Amino acid sequence: MKKFTMINEWFSCENCWEEITKHPTGSARNHCLNCLYSKHLDKDFPWDRESECFWLMKPIWIDYKKNKGNMIKHKCLKCGKEILNQVAPDDNFLDFVKKINMQ
Repeated sequence: MKKFTMINEWFSCENCWEEITKHPTGSARNHCLNCLYSKHLDKDFPWDRESECFWLMKPIWIDYKKNKGNMIKHKCLKCGKEILNQVAPDDNFLDFVKKINMQ
């Protein structure tokens, strides 16, 4: 089993092509702060980087966890795996919530 390694780095979103900055509180950012898309990198647990899929994950829903706060549910567009990710302070989360409520 791999050891958990926190990596906070910038990346280019493969959905909207924006340059995404590091997480503002030092955590690790795993999704685009603009369009909220993620990439399927993990297989069994966060940051294991064992997925063989590497496809885009679409934000599909929201959830709330007592100890983590607001969460974004992502679904892989290739294999269908669903993963919850914690909302970052600078995410475009309110626009996403409005869009879900209009559906």
